Amino acid sequence: MSETRVSPRERLVLTAIIELYIATGEPVASQAVARFFANREGLSSATIRNVMATLGDAGLLEQPHTSAGRVPTAAAFRYYVEQITQSGRMAVGAQTDALNPMPQSNSLLSPLSEQRREQIDDSFSGVSSTNEYLERTSQVLALLSSGLGVALASATGTQVLEHIHFSRLTAGRVLTVVVTQAGAVLDRVLNLDRDLTHLDLETAARYLNENFRGWPIERIRTEVARRVDMERAAYNQMLASVEELCRKGALTGAESGPTLFVDGMANLIAAELDRERLRQMLLALEAKQRLVELLTAYVDGRQQEVRVVVGLDEASPAMQDLVLIGSSARLGNNSLGTVAVIAPTRIQYQEMIHAVRYIARLSERILEVPTD
Repeated sequence: MSETRVSPRERLVLTAIIELYIATGEPVASQAVARFFANREGLSSATIRNVMATLGDAGLLEQPHTSAGRVPTAAAFRYYVEQITQSGRMAVGAQTDALNPMPQSNSLLSPLSEQRREQIDDSFSGVSSTNEYLERTSQVLALLSSGLGVALASATGTQVLEHIHFSRLTAGRVLTVVVTQAGAVLDRVLNLDRDLTHLDLETAARYLNENFRGWPIERIRTEVARRVDMERAAYNQMLASVEELCRKGALTGAESGPTLFVDGMANLIAAELDRERLRQMLLALEAKQRLVELLTAYVDGRQQEVRVVVGLDEASPAMQDLVLIGSSARLGNNSLGTVAVIAPTRIQYQEMIHAVRYIARLSERILEVPTD
């Protein structure tokens, strides 16, 4: 496919077919393409039929039924995405084919409108923490795309201690609540080898909050172990309690899995007619680790550019007709996480690329940039 070359006329017809298919969801006939151009490009129905046949031979169009029109293939969508992202200087997935630039056509699609930007801004009203921003992002992107809105908190962005609290449940069982400076709340139940009293837990929490607020969590565990060895004689009882809690996982937010927000699963259910393929697709998407791996593999957290990947069959064969549009969200020099849309390939590409990009950069406006 990477060696395929299409002529300017073929590009025009291919663009028209893709945009008509996105708009209608129906196979596109040559008469519909002719109406799309309204004779402004000097293309007759016969010429369009010949071009469509050539595009079919090139693997860019397929015909669901003998008497039906044509629909774009995954390769066609990749080609189309490359053209619209090249003009906007946005990064495109490695699966996209590198063909010649496509001239502008009578596009049915448009960039993000002022009305849409205002709608997005209003949707984020009242958001003041990273977790709120990411959770709201998944909801807004699901609504805008009629697909799956996904937001994954950065592993590094959620691991700085703001506050920790311990609560005794029963003998040897303690509830730990860790609040990070990124706004995440991590809770877990610890099963201890020995029972700790309420006073032990209050003392341990006070020690950690007073000494380690603002520390990366993984460094706290190391430092506590070091202090236990150095100061055991002076603080034996208190440090023994802290060590027990840390050893049992009080400060292992990262190991419990990254925070993932997902919204809009019902959108994909409504869009998929093949029940068996739907079942397989949902199994793939409902696996939290699969989604985390998907976002991590395709979106670079170090860059704030939009990534578009058409056809997610490398992640799962059931996801071959899905597209991922994602970007890293940042705050100053820190990565907050990844925001993305996962939707059927028949999506309003230009608008969703601009929406993902806009929301990813919105974090800088609605959250306070930390000072060094």
